[in-house]
Formats: sequence, C-alpha cells, structure tokens
Amino acid sequence: MDNSVDKTIEYINQVDAFGYLLIGVNLLLLIFAKVILKAVYHQPEKADNISRKVMIFRALNLLIILAYGYFRFFQDKQNKDFLIHIIAVLAVIYFSYLAMHIAHGFLVRYYGKEREINGVKRFSSTYQTRLLSIFTSLFIAVIALISIIRLLGFDSVLEAGGVIGIIGVFLALTSSIWAPDIFHGLIILNSDMLTEGDVIQFNDSDTVYGLVYKTKVFHTVILNIPNNHRIMIRNSKLRDFTVHNLSKFASARGLRESLTFKISYDTSIEAVEDLFSSVYDAAKTDNGIFIEPQYDIEFGVKETGDHAVEWIFYYFTKEVDKLLLTKQRLLQLMLKTSIEKGISLSTPITISNVNDVSEMVRNNVTD
Repeated sequence: MDNSVDKTIEYINQVDAFGYLLIGVNLLLLIFAKVILKAVYHQPEKADNISRKVMIFRALNLLIILAYGYFRFFQDKQNKDFLIHIIAVLAVIYFSYLAMHIAHGFLVRYYGKEREINGVKRFSSTYQTRLLSIFTSLFIAVIALISIIRLLGFDSVLEAGGVIGIIGVFLALTSSIWAPDIFHGLIILNSDMLTEGDVIQFNDSDTVYGLVYKTKVFHTVILNIPNNHRIMIRNSKLRDFTVHNLSKFASARGLRESLTFKISYDTSIEAVEDLFSSVYDAAKTDNGIFIEPQYDIEFGVKETGDHAVEWIFYYFTKEVDKLLLTKQRLLQLMLKTSIEKGISLSTPITISNVNDVSEMVRNNVTD
C-alpha cells in the first residue's frame, strides 16, 4: 500500500508547471465543451450537430491528456521528442478547429440575420457571413498546416512544398465533388430568394412542400411539413429544380391560393355563388382556417367542360406553413355546405345522354 502511494507521489512530482497547465486547461475544455459551443453558436440545446461537435472536441482534449501522460510517465527518453511533436500537432489541430468555430459563431452572431424558425429565434448565415467564414477558415487552416509541417520536421522549403503539393493535388482531384456545392450554396445565399425559414415547393419525383431549415456549406436541410421529417439536398441539385418560394408573395394581401370544383350544368349560377359565399363567411370565423378575411371573395368559371362546369375559388393567406391545413379545412367546409344546400360536387356522368342519342339514331334508321 505504501509502495503504491509512493509511486503515485513520484508520478505527481514528475509533472511540471506546464503539465499542470496543459492538463488543467484540457480538463476544463473537456467538461465545458458543450457550454462553449452553445455560447458560440447561440443555438438551442437540441441544435443539429452540437452533440457531434462536442464529441470531437472532447476526443481531442482526451487525446492530448493521454499523449502527455504517456510522454511523461511511460515513454522512453529516446523517443520523447517524437511524442512531444505528436502532442503539439494534436494541440494545433484542436485550437485550429476551435478557432474556426469561434470565428464562424462570431460572424453569424454579429453579421448574420436573426430569424424565427418553428417558434425558435436563432441567427442564420448570409452570403457575407458564409464568404467571410470560408476565408477565415482557409486562413486558419493554412497557418495550422504550416505549423504542423514544421512540427513534423519538414524544415526545408522543398520538403514543406512537397507536403503542401500533395495536399493541393488531393484537393484538386476531389474539387468536382465539393466545390460545386460550395459555390451553389453561396449563390443561394446571395440571391436572397431562398433564405432560412422560407416555405418552398419543388418537384423531386414527388412534390415536396417544406420549410428551409438551414443552408450549409455543401447542402441545404429542408423540413418536410406534411410528413414532419428533414430532407438533405445538395446545393447544386437544389438549384436544378424549379423552386416556388411561397413565403415571398408579391402582394400585401398574401399568397393567392385556389380550389377548383366541377359542378353540374343543372346547378344555377346563383346557387353556386350562394354556396361559395356561405363557405367564405364560415371560413372567416373558423380559427383552424388561416385566410385573410378582410378581402372580398373571388371566384369564377375556370372551364366549361363536356360533363360539368369547373369553378375556381380564390382565397388569400399569409400563414404559408399552414397551407395544407387550410386547404383541407376549406374542402371539408365546402363539402359540408354543399350537402346542406343539395349541390353535388361530383362530376356528372353523361353516358345516359349518349344512350339516348343512340336510341334516337336507331329510331331514325328504322323509320
């Protein structure tokens, strides 16, 4: 027992002031990594990727502590210089990674736009902040790369140039994978036609109706409103779609939506007008139908078909994230009111008329 205590005291005595500082700082950063990242990004606790970033930071802290402990207590003296370089490289990677996140958080916090998305206020990136973040990250990465090269012993210009050249060739060969998404992401941010919090609609095999949650460097995250799940789309692919931004309506009245109904020719125009007016008046007082009640009703004949008259019913709304709910409630109200007024919304079948014509033809031939 006394022997183990003596060994512990001996190990502790081997730690110098720099060791205590290194271990203490890394332990504090390891413990408060989540608090630091949340303060930097100013995002809610359950923000995307916070857990992953915290895990990376804590792993780097733990690696530095373990490397220093192995260097101080277990490594042979002959190889201690090499381990010192490894610890220094890990420290450079850690503080470079931390500096990038702090710089990005600072730029978004002070130069980004504050938006409310799903009831949560947060700062979102803009074209300026994203561009500044890229340049800042590149600047930090270059300094870190040069420092790591020097720490690994590549002192001559030729050796350092060779290492940088290999990295440059790798980036050049893979640029077709990552570069287009970066540039398209910057174009999306710069155009201001697709910003975080906007409700959009586009076709990707199926019609997608969703909310732009976040535009990142390589992809855009969209919240699918009907199914309540998130979609990740590459920035370059997103710009290939025809995207309808429903949040940027061109009138102060809001977004102009419509519903169409096929009603029999037997139903008079006055009866249809009374039906639509009754539905619109009821919709104004329904808290589950998000329309702009201060504007007059709009409707008219869209098409006179062979079987029925196709009527179109217009309404304005500013609650674009509740378009589907409003449309469903309006259709339900229209069905209920049409039943009460004895007006059928089903397309009439005219095959009986064809039979009557055929019978007339046969009678004429017989005569």
